[in-house]
Amino acid sequence: MSTLKVGIATYQEMKARTMAVARGKLRVARNEPKVWFTSTESFAKILSAGNRELLQVIAEREPGSLDELARLTGRAKSNLSRTLKTMAGYGLVRLDRGERGRIAPKVTYDRIELDLQLSLSRKAG
Repeated sequence: MSTLKVGIATYQEMKARTMAVARGKLRVARNEPKVWFTSTESFAKILSAGNRELLQVIAEREPGSLDELARLTGRAKSNLSRTLKTMAGYGLVRLDRGERGRIAPKVTYDRIELDLQLSLSRKAG
């Protein structure tokens, strides 16, 4: 597996960046974040202690279905489904169709790195 680099930017900043890339005015560097959150709070919510434990269970136990994951974690299937769909939207998990159409979650990264800019200009210091 690999590391997912994430960043924090407002919706307006993400939109401006996307438009600049689309117009060819900005080239995305290899080391830039691939996933963006609108706030540190939204990042912390997605990667709460409980959700990190969930990712660990998925990575280590490789459940073949949401039912199996619910049994392993003690969490309700409906809650797991909602959480996993959100995580999949950020690329943290993949929801594969398994045996008999069952959804089998897979962790896609083994590390997450947060790139958090604290000021508008980055000056070498």
